[in-house]
Amino acid sequence: QVQLVESGGGLVQAGGSLRLSCAASGSGFRINAMGWYRQAPGNQRELVAAITSRGSTNYSDSVKGRFTISLDNAKNTVYLQMNSLKPEDTANYLCNSNGQYLIYHIWKDFASWGQGTQVTVSS
Repeated sequence: QVQLVESGGGLVQAGGSLRLSCAASGSGFRINAMGWYRQAPGNQRELVAAITSRGSTNYSDSVKGRFTISLDNAKNTVYLQMNSLKPEDTANYLCNSNGQYLIYHIWKDFASWGQGTQVTVSS
């Protein structure tokens, strides 16, 4: 199937920036969309931003104007540039991808999650 590996989390002061990366790997797959979710302790997982392979984007209202998602189709890597970070952005950020993978000459759907990367914003 398809594995996702995130990187780029860390500790930053309010107003600072971080850039998250998520690389998809495997054999014989094609991506429809990739996205970032986040989950803080005691809260439900929520969509932060998503992007399709054609470049259409979708953002949570809470991050519009501050975060930018981009996708490098050649590298199967999605990025999340986070600017003007706030303490309420503190969460575990998880990468998600969906698409199809080839097995025994048949394309099958997949949906994969990464392990997550912690983002902590201090006030």
